[in-house]
Amino acid sequence: MRRADAWAVLLLAGIIASCNRSPTIVVASKNFTEQDILGELVAQQLERATDLRVQRKFHLGGTFVCHEALIGGEADVYVEYTGTALVAILKKPVVADMDTALTRVRVAYSEQFGAEWLSPLGFNNTFAMIVRRDVAEYLGLRTLSDAVPTASTWRGGFGYEFIERADGFPGLAEAYGLTLADAPRVMDLGLTYRALADSQVDLIAGNSTDGLIEALNLVVLEDDRGYFPPYQAVPVVRSEILVRHPEVRRALEALAGSISDSAMRRMNYLVDVEHRDVPLVVRDFLSQLPLR
Repeated sequence: MRRADAWAVLLLAGIIASCNRSPTIVVASKNFTEQDILGELVAQQLERATDLRVQRKFHLGGTFVCHEALIGGEADVYVEYTGTALVAILKKPVVADMDTALTRVRVAYSEQFGAEWLSPLGFNNTFAMIVRRDVAEYLGLRTLSDAVPTASTWRGGFGYEFIERADGFPGLAEAYGLTLADAPRVMDLGLTYRALADSQVDLIAGNSTDGLIEALNLVVLEDDRGYFPPYQAVPVVRSEILVRHPEVRRALEALAGSISDSAMRRMNYLVDVEHRDVPLVVRDFLSQLPLR
């Protein structure tokens, strides 16, 4: 009887502990450095500003993988970019105005996917067409238009999404009349920078906030025709989560406008170039922000 009583007590204790356990919020990210940083930023902010538990599902894959995880309920929040959502997910035309782009994705995601876009984090990570600095200086290249006459002899190296997306290479080539020597090589986004620096390719599509641009002595060509839409980084959360846990909204809205382009570039640099751990880089950044 004593043994049976003991098991009953343990079972009851387990049930009570399970009932008292905080709900879990699943934070996802795409498969590149900046997204790992932003995912960790969201996770740590939720941990320090709420009593919720956080499960990290980082480096899931590209845009479509994270989007499907969100709307399928496998993830509760991840950071998306306005231009990416507008063109790649919603299949809408490019919009140059930041506020208009944000409004359109907010309305569409609420109506179609039951998800809400919160306030932008502060930086705009647009696509960046990048060449080696020595090439840019030798040819006097400053803009994409400057590069068009020479690009026909170049080799391109792009991530899969950039080759496939409407706001990627096909549209860019049409907008500028840009042709390359051969079909672009499809590469992992993280490998394109080193391939360019090592002269394996001559033109890549990176992100304007990447720390490797300066570290590898590369140059971003100005999008002088305004082809790329704005890509503001914004936490996207399942609406159900915000209803059940309003503290999630409060915690993430406290991050609004907190990350400048230079601050994001610096965090990317610390991880990619100085090889610092993502959680430590994020913790240092958050330590400078007030807990609101």
